[in-house]
Amino acid sequence: MIEELDKKIIRVMNVNARKSFREIAKEVGTSVTAVIGAVKRMESSGAIRGYFPAVDPARFGFDLCALVALRISQGKILETQRRIAEDVRVSAVYDVTGEWDSIVVAYFQGRDDLNRFLKKVTAMPYVDRTVTHLVLNTVKDERRIPV
Repeated sequence: MIEELDKKIIRVMNVNARKSFREIAKEVGTSVTAVIGAVKRMESSGAIRGYFPAVDPARFGFDLCALVALRISQGKILETQRRIAEDVRVSAVYDVTGEWDSIVVAYFQGRDDLNRFLKKVTAMPYVDRTVTHLVLNTVKDERRIPV
């Protein structure tokens, strides 16, 4: 169960997850021990799944983002999604409702890289059809949740 203190801590960490427990405690008005306990509890329960730098993919050569919609047959959706998720260029695989079975978000180092990925995916068993959308501009890409 997420408590009010947990939400306050996450709000502070959403701004800067590198703050010390002491700084977080001061900001939320509690003890360092309480902050450490809450963070450890949220980590062990899976509410906090990890820490990572928010990077600009283009600065690392991944200047092309694509959303790939997939139609997957014969009830092999989860198996196929798991295989696709193993590719390091894939940042998200969603099981969705509607016309498509899955949406994949991935970053590529140019058109040739995207082309190789699409050929690999369309050659997979049970992948019946794909539609690819290229991201032209990113208006918002937020991983933090409003708590």
